[in-house]
Amino acid sequence: MVQRELVEKKRWMTNEEFIEEWAVAQVLPGPNVINLALMFGGRHFGLRGAMVSLAGILTIPLLVVLTLAFTYSQFSHYPAVVGALRGMAAVAGGLIAATGLKLLNSLRKHPLGFRACLGIGLLCFIAVALIRLPLVYVLLVLGTTGIGLTYRKLN
Repeated sequence: MVQRELVEKKRWMTNEEFIEEWAVAQVLPGPNVINLALMFGGRHFGLRGAMVSLAGILTIPLLVVLTLAFTYSQFSHYPAVVGALRGMAAVAGGLIAATGLKLLNSLRKHPLGFRACLGIGLLCFIAVALIRLPLVYVLLVLGTTGIGLTYRKLN
């Protein structure tokens, strides 16, 4: 959704800029979207821009989550509510996968090449989803490997 909004609808960033910023946002501690908002606001409007973008991205969701938490506490014992939440988790996973597939074309321009990038992504999926290794360790190993290989390829 973030990629669609910033790149396709608003055209505030190119797809390549988004991928670069998103990669940095994923490495930084905290939620990726918050990191991206802080970087985007800070780049264009300095500290004030970063703070306003942070407030803009957090205010409405905070109110929605507080409302949902209150509502859930009232209705959590109903099986339909439990089933609905399981369905929403599946939808969230599908949205993440769809975003990854949409950005797949950008790998063709990466210095490592499409196959190497796809291989690193597949290794990450296997390590986290199938073997269930902690994400932080997988990112440290594969991220460092990817950065090192890209650095060697560029120099």
